[in-house]
Parts: sequence; structure tokens; C-alpha cells
Amino acid sequence: MKFFRPLMMSIAATTLVFGISYAAGDAAKGKVLFNDPKLGGGTAGKSCNSCHPNGKGLEKAADKKGFEIMGKKQGGLEDAVNFCIEMALKGKAIDPKGADMADITAYIKSLGGNAPAEQPMPAKKKKTEGC
Repeated sequence: MKFFRPLMMSIAATTLVFGISYAAGDAAKGKVLFNDPKLGGGTAGKSCNSCHPNGKGLEKAADKKGFEIMGKKQGGLEDAVNFCIEMALKGKAIDPKGADMADITAYIKSLGGNAPAEQPMPAKKKKTEGC
């Protein structure tokens, strides 16, 4: 009995740690998926990077609540990703709650949507002559 409780606590802690890291997604793995023309079983020979080279156009995607692509409204980032997989990559939608979706959305979010705004360059001081 003394062994059982610490074992259960250890299992619960491990589950919690791995569950949180899984839910957050891995941006590095997401970048690989972003460049994979076989994402979702794609048959068009395109990857996400084909239309969004180096994530171009997705810099603020993390901040959006909804998307409109080709005149069709998408509920969120996961819906937008799946729409592009189906339409552009000619593949099948991936599980919105799966590891691949968590990873690719983590990569998209890393492109700058939550980055602080750039600070403006300080104004140059005028030269004072005669001093």
C-alpha cells in the first residue's frame, strides 16, 4: 500500500507533463509538416510552403479568430489548415485535436502573430555646429 500511492502520483505527474507538452505542439515538427507535400495524404505535389513561402502571409494568423479563404469562412486556424490541405494539397483533413495539427499550428503561431511589435528606430539627433 505504501508503494501504490507514490506510484500513482508518479504516473499522474508524468501524464500531466506529457499531456501539456503534447497539447502545446512542437513548432519544429510543424515546420517539417508545413514543408511536406504529403501532409494529409496530399496528391497535388504542393506543400503549405508552396503558397506561403517561409510562412509569408501567415504572420498574424495566431491572432485571428476566423478566416476567409477563397470566399469560404473558416472557424479557426485548424479549420483553415484543413481547408488548405483539402483544396490546395488535394489531401484529407487531419484530426483537429491530433499531434500533427498541434505541431503545424504551433509553427504557424511562431511566425509572428504573438510577437511584440517592433520598436521604432529612435530619431537621429541633429548635429549642432560650432560646439
